[in-house]
Amino acid sequence: FCLENTDPRMRGRGIQLLSQVLLQCYSLLQEKEVLHLVLFYESRLQDNHLVIPSVLQGLRALSMCEVLSPGLAVSVLKAIFQEVHVQSLLQLDRHTVYSIITNFMSTREEELKGLGANFTFGFIQVMDGEKDPRNLLLAFQIVRDLIAKDYALGPFVEELFEVTSCYFPVDFTPPPNDPHGIQREDLILSLRSVLASTTQFAEFLLPLLIEKLDSELQSAKLDSLQTLTACCAIYGQKELQEFLSSLWSSLRREVFQTASEKIETECLAALRALSACLSRSVLSSDSEDLLDSFLSSILQDCRHHLCEPDMKLVWPSAKLLQAAAGASLRTYHRITHSVLPLLLEQYTKHVQSSQRRTILEMLLGFLELQQKWGHVEEDESPLLSHQAPVCSVVFSALLDPSVQLQLVGIKALTVLGSLQGFLSSSNLELVVDHLIRLALHEEDSQSSEAAMEAAGSLAPTYPKVFSGHMVPRLEEELQSGRAGKGESYHKRHSLQQRCLQALAAVSTHTSIVKETVPILLQHLQKVQKGTEARNTQDVVSVCQSLHRVALQCQQDAEGCWYFHQTVVPCLLAMAVQAAMPESTHTLPGKALLEEEVLAAMIPVISAATTHLSPELAAQSVSHVVPLFLDGDVSFLPQNSFPCSFQPFGDGEHLEAQRRLVALLMAFVCSLPRDVAIPQQEGLLRELLALSCSSNCPFTATTAAKCFAGLVNKHPAGQQLDEILQLAVNRMEPSLAEGPRRTQALTLLLWVRPVLDEWGRGAEGPSLALTLLPAQVTKALVLRYHPLSSCLTDKLLGLLGDTELGPATADGFSLLMAESPDVLHKGCHADVRIMFRQRFFTDNVPKLVRGFHGAGPDVKANYLKGLSHVLNHLPKPVLVTELPTLLSLLLEALSCSDCVVQLSTLSCLHPLLLEAPQIMSLHVDTLVTKFLNLTSSPTMAVRIAALRCAHALTSLPTTVLLPYKGRVIRALAKPLDDKKRLVRKEAVAARGEW
Repeated sequence: FCLENTDPRMRGRGIQLLSQVLLQCYSLLQEKEVLHLVLFYESRLQDNHLVIPSVLQGLRALSMCEVLSPGLAVSVLKAIFQEVHVQSLLQLDRHTVYSIITNFMSTREEELKGLGANFTFGFIQVMDGEKDPRNLLLAFQIVRDLIAKDYALGPFVEELFEVTSCYFPVDFTPPPNDPHGIQREDLILSLRSVLASTTQFAEFLLPLLIEKLDSELQSAKLDSLQTLTACCAIYGQKELQEFLSSLWSSLRREVFQTASEKIETECLAALRALSACLSRSVLSSDSEDLLDSFLSSILQDCRHHLCEPDMKLVWPSAKLLQAAAGASLRTYHRITHSVLPLLLEQYTKHVQSSQRRTILEMLLGFLELQQKWGHVEEDESPLLSHQAPVCSVVFSALLDPSVQLQLVGIKALTVLGSLQGFLSSSNLELVVDHLIRLALHEEDSQSSEAAMEAAGSLAPTYPKVFSGHMVPRLEEELQSGRAGKGESYHKRHSLQQRCLQALAAVSTHTSIVKETVPILLQHLQKVQKGTEARNTQDVVSVCQSLHRVALQCQQDAEGCWYFHQTVVPCLLAMAVQAAMPESTHTLPGKALLEEEVLAAMIPVISAATTHLSPELAAQSVSHVVPLFLDGDVSFLPQNSFPCSFQPFGDGEHLEAQRRLVALLMAFVCSLPRDVAIPQQEGLLRELLALSCSSNCPFTATTAAKCFAGLVNKHPAGQQLDEILQLAVNRMEPSLAEGPRRTQALTLLLWVRPVLDEWGRGAEGPSLALTLLPAQVTKALVLRYHPLSSCLTDKLLGLLGDTELGPATADGFSLLMAESPDVLHKGCHADVRIMFRQRFFTDNVPKLVRGFHGAGPDVKANYLKGLSHVLNHLPKPVLVTELPTLLSLLLEALSCSDCVVQLSTLSCLHPLLLEAPQIMSLHVDTLVTKFLNLTSSPTMAVRIAALRCAHALTSLPTTVLLPYKGRVIRALAKPLDDKKRLVRKEAVAARGEW
């Protein structure tokens, strides 16, 4: 009835219903049904304009039918092209037309190609005048397919170009809260892929690009340059020949005159692309060598600027030359053959260090380009033909008193060394001499550090040179620095420090590591036997060097195992010797047992262990664990100790040995998870007992951390349940009362994250828990252990304890932060993704409730705990929760505890930048709080408050204007602060306001 109704609106409703049904069931239709429907819908295209949208929806459904008869796709498109004025339709209906064309192009390609250029012309009519970005993305895709799938364009190339290029450059700003999410960049990239898809557009596109390059609009310049670069990937000499001169003129002008770094970068990229395009073109015998003439123009316009005394256009010219030279080996030879002798001449001609530095930096740019092309024969390379003067210039820079010139010289030296065959053996020895001199004796630390880095970079290329010349010299200097008596202690100590750093820096090849590690260990043994009071710092320095070597060995299996089996037993042996009862009363024995020294040894042993293969790690653990549990010292070098080693034994005389549990922690907590630890249950029990009973905070903490690290990796099951039950039983009475409450809290904090990581959904131990201690908490949080919530609840309860509350609040930082020595992914800990978000979701509501119900004397504990949690939460998560938590954060700023203030300010600073709309609602309170805290007695709080006052300027200007005068007046006071860092922040904040 509807389809035959005389009222077009009623007919439209009937066709709409039919089309909606077809969109649901088009895949079920048979071939004859599709034919019948297509003929019906085609005839309806001649109906009233009110009917057309529903007809198009039906044709879209039919265009997706697999049983469409041959010829019907062409018939439908012809009908649309002839009967429908597409651009008079609404956006959705135009989108439907593009969808029909897209469907047919993907399934009926050969049929459509049978239309020849008529199909292209029909589409041009459909697209002409399109303005909606949603439709344009689809239309651009169709044009790309027309070109990529080789549809006939016929005489309509220019028309197709015009109908797409009219949108160039794209000028589109998405409306606020746009549900479609189309960005300007999407349209730019889509249009660019059309314009740069065929050489047939070149004669029309290149003049357009040149025109836009000469405009004043920065975005148009950028878009034109990026499009030109894209076009060069498919163009050849033929397309570029007519426009090269104009293109070079525009690029040169932009680089010489622009103040925009982005435009300069894109100009250089376009020049490089042009040069590469010309380099790829195959020359015929009668054709002009366009590349040669193009490079001649570049040299003619740029080369003379390198000689100008005022050096104004030196850098723009050098960048243009380097961009062209970086396009191909041929362009590199052509440019450097002309420029290299000139730069060498200019370096000799100028005497000022600043000018020489500029010239050497330009030379360095060309040297780095040589790296790109690898090893080149001598008769081809202009660089190799100037080997002697280049080396002379670089070596002279290393001798110059200017630190900045030295640094550029060191970079150049590193590049020269990386060019295989460039440096002769005599030059290499000279390189080593210069690096040693700079590393050890140059007063400026920048040059010294750069020389060490250079040695580390070159050592793998020339291991024999560095092990034969540099390592012996460094060893000699190290010994002379230790033995020197005529010089001051400060000079000798500084030389020793640099020797140790240089030995570590150069250890980047296994053969060199085998030379340097014995030297470092020998020096460590001599230092610990000394009697000077500064021995602690000396031992720490050696450990820092060993740590660097360990990190550099990690990617090489041979070097890693050599380092491990050489260094770890030696460090353990020295530490055990120092912990023997009769040696602890002497100064040398004490040095190795100092907390600072043990803390420096931990990363050495950890780095030496984390990258071991499971087989080698199992071999090592079979020695180390029995050392601590059974006192088996047989694998240690020099293992004749005066008495037994019992770090888990009872008695005050063993306190020194118990400190060495820190080294056990470094080893066992760094092992791969699949390495079985011998006597693990016994070890866990001993660690638990030690963490709860030791009078030494350092020993108790390291034992708790070691326990946490092992529990974190322990497989779920009855054994783990028993250990956790034992931990509960030990900690519960200690937390309740007594002198060891702090130690019990420390254990609780570390084991709590372990439980959290144990496995979400795993069946937890059947423990009637109300307590579990702090190191344990950390270990369980990380693995989502089912019992971690019980532990957290215990910690939340302790926030209300007047004695343990502040320490518990600080413990929330430990729970959320990355752990530097255990319980992080680098040491193979079981760390689940998003554990911080889970902790936040589970526990922040409890913290908020606890705060509201707490007494005034402990409210600060809850605020401190909350600020620690928020500080370590990913900012996107925090922004979404901000409205509910902001009032508490603002209240935290009024807390008298400077730690709470500092943590809260650190939390608020990024939120001011990332959530300005929400923060604007509280601007009055924020301004007042921040200004008050700029007068805090704590320097760190004053700095943080000023940074937040600075960040306030990211809020909408209309929100800030009422406070402008008040803030500027208030920020005048910290301009006179006694601390320079505070004054610096005050200047920045006040200037922005």
